[in-house]
Amino acid sequence: MYIICTLFGVSASYSQGDIIPLWPNGVPNQQKTNESETQNRDDILWIENVQQPTLEVFLPTKRNATGKAMIICPGGGYQGLAYDWEGTDIAKWLNSKGIAAFVLKYRLPLSKSIIKKEKAPLQDVQRALRIVRHNSSNWNIVKNQIGIMGFSAGGHLASTLSTRYEANNSFEADSIDHVSARPDFTVLIYPVITMKTPNTHLGSRNNLLGENPPQELADHYSNELHVDKNSPPTFIVHSTDDEAVPVENSLLFYKALKKEKVPTEMHIYPHGGHGYSLAIGKGHLQTWTDRLAEWLQNLK
Repeated sequence: MYIICTLFGVSASYSQGDIIPLWPNGVPNQQKTNESETQNRDDILWIENVQQPTLEVFLPTKRNATGKAMIICPGGGYQGLAYDWEGTDIAKWLNSKGIAAFVLKYRLPLSKSIIKKEKAPLQDVQRALRIVRHNSSNWNIVKNQIGIMGFSAGGHLASTLSTRYEANNSFEADSIDHVSARPDFTVLIYPVITMKTPNTHLGSRNNLLGENPPQELADHYSNELHVDKNSPPTFIVHSTDDEAVPVENSLLFYKALKKEKVPTEMHIYPHGGHGYSLAIGKGHLQTWTDRLAEWLQNLK
């Protein structure tokens, strides 16, 4: 079900699983091609070639609502989206804590429909946060308690928003595009942070920037280089034995946040590898969600 009227502040009612198009009047930085979105439903829902980016709405009951909200960026190496594994399952967990959640289906840079491929994911996540903030009263959300959460490459996108939320639009803006896109807090789970060797995840870098990006472009999307004192409070989880996205990604971002005196909490687990979502059945690692719930509850 697509809801368009809410984008311009018209009051409406919402239910679990409503889907909102980010760009009802035409997707910027996109050209018409014969591509279509693909979905593979095996043990997880895997989505590629996103043509119409959307937000899927998950709301707690009004009585349980804390006023906080989270926009979730699933991972997938900028090739696809692990949409339920690192998206809707996480949204349902957040709802159980009284937090409104919005799963972002963002454009992926390998799509031939995108004109400037590295710009599209950030354009989509900026727009997503603006939509949630613009409509916060409709969703029982406090407009300065809206966070961004990302897994793996989705963590790169979340940390890009956290450090480049004021990036200029390269398209004709409408009223929502003037709403602040700064997240009030950031949650990064085994995130890609840097585009610089030797610590980058090469798959994510190649998909976003190409196989041999100019150093200037790699630096521009190495988010540890762009933290400042206005970066949001941040919560980070990673595993030492992550062989896909080295733990150094999180360490680099933590060090940059610490230097700027940004409130930060980081949990490094000895085991877990990569891509564990809620880590159900993985022993001590499964408690990372408890640590996040505590952090969110005590966040000022």
